[in-house]
Amino acid sequence: MYRDRLRTLFIIALIMSLLNSINTSGGNISWNDFVNEMLVKGEVSRVQVVPESDIVEIYLHPGAVIFGRPRLALMYRMQVANIDKFEEKLRAAEEELNIDVKDRIPVSYKRTGFFGKTIYALGMAAVGVAILWYIFRLAGMVGRDGGFSAFNQLKMAKFTIVDGKSSKGVSFKDVAGLHEAKMEVKEFVDYLKSPERYLQLGAKVPKGALLLGPPGCGKTLLAKAVATEAQVPFLAMAGSEFVEVIGGLGAARVRSLFKEARARAPCIVYIDEIDAVGKKRSTNMSGFSNTEEEQTLNQLLVEMDGMGTTDHVIVLASTNRADILDNALMRPGRLDRHIFIDLPTLQERKEIFEQHLKILKLTQPADFYSLRLAELTPGFSGADIANICNEAALHAAREGFKSIDTFNFEYAVERVIAGSVKKSKILSKEERRVVAFHESGHALVGWLLEHTEAVLKVSIAPRTNAALGFAQILPRDQFLFTKEQLFERMCMALGGRAAEALTFNRVTTGAQDDLRKVTRVAYSMVKQYGMCDGVGQVSFPETEEQGAVGRRPFSQGLQQQMDHEAKLLIARAYRHTEKLLQDNRDKLTQLAHALLEREVVNYDDIEALLGPPPHGPKKKILPQSWVEAERDKQDTGDTETSPQPSLVSTGTIHH
Repeated sequence: MYRDRLRTLFIIALIMSLLNSINTSGGNISWNDFVNEMLVKGEVSRVQVVPESDIVEIYLHPGAVIFGRPRLALMYRMQVANIDKFEEKLRAAEEELNIDVKDRIPVSYKRTGFFGKTIYALGMAAVGVAILWYIFRLAGMVGRDGGFSAFNQLKMAKFTIVDGKSSKGVSFKDVAGLHEAKMEVKEFVDYLKSPERYLQLGAKVPKGALLLGPPGCGKTLLAKAVATEAQVPFLAMAGSEFVEVIGGLGAARVRSLFKEARARAPCIVYIDEIDAVGKKRSTNMSGFSNTEEEQTLNQLLVEMDGMGTTDHVIVLASTNRADILDNALMRPGRLDRHIFIDLPTLQERKEIFEQHLKILKLTQPADFYSLRLAELTPGFSGADIANICNEAALHAAREGFKSIDTFNFEYAVERVIAGSVKKSKILSKEERRVVAFHESGHALVGWLLEHTEAVLKVSIAPRTNAALGFAQILPRDQFLFTKEQLFERMCMALGGRAAEALTFNRVTTGAQDDLRKVTRVAYSMVKQYGMCDGVGQVSFPETEEQGAVGRRPFSQGLQQQMDHEAKLLIARAYRHTEKLLQDNRDKLTQLAHALLEREVVNYDDIEALLGPPPHGPKKKILPQSWVEAERDKQDTGDTETSPQPSLVSTGTIHH
């Protein structure tokens, strides 16, 4: 059967090629070829003009000899620019060649007309449809019932099924941290295990829950743990898989997904990155909005609202962009339970490190490293922590170590934060001095002020992320900041620029990143935090948060006043920083020379050079074993790395 179809397709293609070859068998020629090779030799039998296509068809005598040899082709085509004056041009050529009037070429005109063009177009369309039909038959796309089975397959949702009854799944004990989130989702697990206890009391368990939080915090992992703990099927699908260019496929896939979920009830439906299908519907009344996405969202709303309390189907969804979700999707009865999964705390980071350290071959027990690594990584997500552990293992294997030790974890933290050292980037002697004084300015200002964190390491080694140097600090897990704390953080960020101006009497482009951070903090204090007496207790959103371009929530006069207050605040912070460095210029020079000599200095080196901080020790109490390990490595030049930089506390110098 398939051979017959292939043979038919081959015959159709052959016939079309033959027809095409007949129509254009002689090819196209130019006016010069027509005159010099055909008209002069008397080989032209007749000429037919096609005005609609600006083409002249030239018919030759049988056995005509042109271009030096006999030709089988009897018809040639010639493109003419001005078809209306072709006959006049032909007669002029014949007159010039002294061709007798009785021997001149007869000229006829061919009118295709609308009817002929229509018949030709319909015939070609019929041939194309026939070829496509045969191709679909060969591919098995046409079913016996006459419908396209492949299109039916497109309408089916392609979800991943995780068997919750299998012991290989992810359980709650495999999810480190997330204590509050696990307590909330345990209610769903209890309901799926024994729904009768809820139904007898008339309780209605929420039909859906939305997992919110930054990327890499474990939203998908927690959803899989719910399916494993409840021992029910887990139907997972990404939000982007619903939306297609073909209209109606997204809604059909939503229906297919929930139909399968009801057939497998009790079960859990998980939609990852639901913002791809759940964006706010357009309020544009012109009717030219993205109707496919809105149709998919409408079908999702209908399916979630249409489920009864006895369906035993729970919908879990995750996103890190809850601000763009449609309000109808988050109302009670749909995704009404909102579970926020934030960045892990110190204790949660310790648990996450211990979970990832289990599979690594370590020199010391896992609890020897977990607390210290947790202190070094405030603001890191679970994915970042996993990346640090993997980078440490890769570094140990690359360097030929038999096990993973403190030095490998320090390298991993430093690589994730600042990038690896770029040894091929060699700075000139003058540039090294500028970078050394720039970073020394950051470190010294942070050392002398009261509300700044501990400077753990200062380096002037170039990095792969275009940084020529950086000052790493150990920020605290702090959520509320006073006006004085923000002001001193601005002073620390301006320490590099002030040190350059004070030492060299000129400034460079290295403070670009510092100035950007200072500007952002200054405008936040004036526009959002109400920390400026001249503007008052007001708060306006940032420009990025406003979304579409619209009217500003403040007048132009107030905008000018806020700009003026932000400039005054930055100028006051710079003057304070400049005076602080001027009063301690000898310490700045001493620290910069130490950096030029060693390239890297840590907390203990700074304390030995400058003395203890005037406002009390800034360094956190570390496990004694780590302190001893650090002292043992002083001779090898290994230094301690630091955590994720805080808002304005790093001194990073760029090109």
